[in-house]
Amino acid sequence: MIIALWIINIILAFVFLAAGVTKLARTPQALADSGMTWATDTSTGAVKAIGAVEVLGALGLFLPLATGIAPVLAPIAAIGLVLAMVGAIIVHLKRAENFMAPVVLLVIAAVSAILGFINL
Repeated sequence: MIIALWIINIILAFVFLAAGVTKLARTPQALADSGMTWATDTSTGAVKAIGAVEVLGALGLFLPLATGIAPVLAPIAAIGLVLAMVGAIIVHLKRAENFMAPVVLLVIAAVSAILGFINL
């Protein structure tokens, strides 16, 4: 089970780190131009906050397990990412946009949280 947890967490961490860094590094208009149209309806501060949450969640999935320091933080980070994806799904539903990517990430993060708590 621990191998499955590592695989899931590494994949999730990569996805959320890439998404978070993109949101932190680019302007809302640049994000909208690349397909994240919701960014133009959201303040720059909120977009940057979402990016920071994603980066911190990615680090929280990986670092506690890698260092052995407070490994309980990994499933807690996964729960935080589940909540972030609930918010993303709500935004996409309100905008009548495709919301399957956040649903898939939500399910994978939920599996990570469950496996993380089982392996404590």
